[in-house]
Amino acid sequence: MRKYLSYIIVGVVSALIGILGLGTLVYFYPNEVVKTITTKNVNITDDGIRESVEKVKEAVVVIEGYNNDTLYSTGTGFVYDTDGSDAYIMTNHHVISGSSSLRITYSDDSTTTATVVGSDEYADIAVLKVDKSTILSVASLGKSEESEVGDTVFTIGSPMGINYKGTVTRGILSGKDRLVSVSVSGSSADWIMNVMQTDAAINPGNSGGPLCNSNGEVIGINSLKIVEDTIEGIGFAIPIEEATRYASDIREKGSISRPYVGVGMLNVTDTYALMRYGIRLSDEVSKGVVVTEVEGASPASEAGISKGDVIIKVEGDNVSDIAEFRYKLYSYNPGDNIKMTILRDGKEKEVKVKLGSQ
Repeated sequence: MRKYLSYIIVGVVSALIGILGLGTLVYFYPNEVVKTITTKNVNITDDGIRESVEKVKEAVVVIEGYNNDTLYSTGTGFVYDTDGSDAYIMTNHHVISGSSSLRITYSDDSTTTATVVGSDEYADIAVLKVDKSTILSVASLGKSEESEVGDTVFTIGSPMGINYKGTVTRGILSGKDRLVSVSVSGSSADWIMNVMQTDAAINPGNSGGPLCNSNGEVIGINSLKIVEDTIEGIGFAIPIEEATRYASDIREKGSISRPYVGVGMLNVTDTYALMRYGIRLSDEVSKGVVVTEVEGASPASEAGISKGDVIIKVEGDNVSDIAEFRYKLYSYNPGDNIKMTILRDGKEKEVKVKLGSQ
């Protein structure tokens, strides 16, 4: 017992001596103690993604669309390729749609005009052409396939217009292969996009700008954002592999050739619209695409598809609405032969369709 008591006394005395010693140092040498602590606290630096931003920023441009000398739209793009005396800028279709002329502003405030090589509203990709002598840099393209969820990503764009050009936002890759329903030609969703998700801030004007990895390589094109009061930090980008594939088709052909069936369509849930076509469905039919009309001499007509048929499958894959039907259909090429399953008078029937071109 005495042995343990002596250990306790020694410990208490040692602690008191330490406290008295530190107090003496602070009293007689206060500046040295403060200097040591302060130096330790601030001796940490973080350059962040500065070098990566420098690598790509001169390739990023502001795109302003005009109609009759009136500013119509503003967005972002980036120089991704050159060929001879021409340089090519990639952006979103919705950035340039409806504009009669396009003005490009580079990071050093120099400007030029661009011509539209072609665009596609479903892919939301547009390719512009400028004189190569005007550009400052060409962006390096990476591979979204090699990026993983949790990787650092950043965007460069012009949110809210040219006054904020070159704005950088940083985040992580939040998700891959997200299937997002969007509206292209109406108020309801009629197309599905396969996109990457990020929490890097994407605001109006960022559309068409690059989503980059930590090496400053472009892995996607910012395309759309979910904007709701209850949702924050969800932005989307088209994978660069998909975007460059579309861009190649646009440069070669001026547009993207998509398969054509030749039918008018409504969702099975569009009850009142279907009534205007004189179509009434059984209450048991809850999913699918209703054929409202069939064009003469079309692939659908030749396959025996009729008004009132409900398309429920494409090559064995279920389709619940127009957006899903188009997503499945556009994964094939003109000239392909595919199987569709339809509902007619409550019975399933399989038809073979040779896809046309539009």
